[in-house]
Amino acid sequence: MPKQKYYVVWKGRKTGIFTTWAECEKQVKGFVGAQFKAFGSELEAEAAYLANYDDYKGKVATSGKWRTASIQPILPSLCVDAACSGSPGRLEYRGVNTETGEEIFQAGPYNEGTNNVGEFLAIVHALTWQGKHNMHIPIYSDSQNAISWVHTGECKTKLKHSSHNAVLFAIIRSAENWLAENVLPEGKILKWETDIWGENPADFGRK
Repeated sequence: MPKQKYYVVWKGRKTGIFTTWAECEKQVKGFVGAQFKAFGSELEAEAAYLANYDDYKGKVATSGKWRTASIQPILPSLCVDAACSGSPGRLEYRGVNTETGEEIFQAGPYNEGTNNVGEFLAIVHALTWQGKHNMHIPIYSDSQNAISWVHTGECKTKLKHSSHNAVLFAIIRSAENWLAENVLPEGKILKWETDIWGENPADFGRK
C-alpha cells in the first residue's frame, strides 16, 4: 500500500490539512497563488501548517521534520549545506539560522566543484563568520566527510585542479590556512541527523 500523505494548504479555497490528494486538489487547482505541500506524517503537517509557507517553499517536505522530533538539534545554531549540479559541476553553498531558516551567507556558483568541497567550505565559512561576529554556537552539517576534513584541517578532495576551478582551489587553500591558524572549540561542529530530523534547513531543495 502507498504510504499515507498529509497535504497542507496554506492558501486555497479552504486552508488546512487534507489526507487525500483529491481533497487537496479541490482547494488549489485553478486557485491563483495557491500554497500547498505534501508531508509524510501528520505531526510534520501540523507543524508546517502552524509555520509559514515560505519556510517550506522550494524545499523538500522533510525540511521541518526536526521540529517534531523527540530529540532536537541544539538551538541557537547554524546549518550549512552545498549544492552541485554535476560532479564536477557548478557549486554553491550557504549557511542559515537553524530555527528560522534565515540565510546568513551564500557563496558561488563556482565552476567544476563537488558537493564535498562545498560542504567543507561552508563549515569553514560558518566558522569565520562566527569569529567576525563574536558568536559561539554549534554548526550543523550533514556531510561526515566535510566534518572530518575540517577537523584534520585538510580538504581531501580528489577533484582535479584546472583553469576553470582555479578560483575554487584558491578558496580551498585559504580555508585550510585559516584552519591551521585557529583552534576549533570542542563540540562546535555537529552532524545533522537527516534520518531523525529530515533535510538540513540549509538544503537548496533541488533533490
